[in-house]
Amino acid sequence: MNKKVWFITGAGRGMGVDITKAALKAGHKVVATGRNTESVAKALNENENLLIVKLDVTKQADANAAVDAAVEKFGRIDVW
Repeated sequence: MNKKVWFITGAGRGMGVDITKAALKAGHKVVATGRNTESVAKALNENENLLIVKLDVTKQADANAAVDAAVEKFGRIDVW
């Protein structure tokens, strides 16, 4: 199976949590983002394939930093 690097916004609740958990369960690497990283961390179990990053999509600096962190940790983003 071809493992991907997923970049998921709103990973602290709702569908974002569900999608993140499903991707991790399938063995993919996930960059889980949200405005409140503590909420994201509470919603998800620790996993070596998980990177939690602060992201307010209305702030360009947050977006740039989140993408940079994803690429630094996993080398690429395959699924946005």
